[in-house]
Amino acid sequence: MKIAIGNDHAGTVYKFAVVAYLEAQGIEVINYGTDEESSVDYPDFVHPVAAAVAEKKADFGILICGSANGVAITANKYKEVRAGLCWISEIAELTRQHNNANILCIPARYTAEAQALGIVKTFLETEFEGGRHQNRVDKIAIC
Repeated sequence: MKIAIGNDHAGTVYKFAVVAYLEAQGIEVINYGTDEESSVDYPDFVHPVAAAVAEKKADFGILICGSANGVAITANKYKEVRAGLCWISEIAELTRQHNNANILCIPARYTAEAQALGIVKTFLETEFEGGRHQNRVDKIAIC
């Protein structure tokens, strides 16, 4: 499995923890995020992650910023991307089961680091249910 990860300044610490967790699981990580905590513009780090997922260069993406709203909005501009904002594991599970999300967006300012790692684990271990949910997912992209 290959994961593209991106973050702004608010997500740098969590990004390092997530990368360490993923690599310990034997997952290849492509780091598109900043390694600094000085202010940056989140779209600059979202676009490479969303493009990697849309172009199937990565199986999934993970985006981390303060609220995760901006990164989710930006990533969802890509036709092949379904980015879900997840602040608890149950939301991560549902966004995979029902929405076939392929990018996980984590709000660093509203989750604890251990909680964020649990969200990542749940997201990656949960399968899309298909069935009636596939019909709905097929209706998402309009352009």
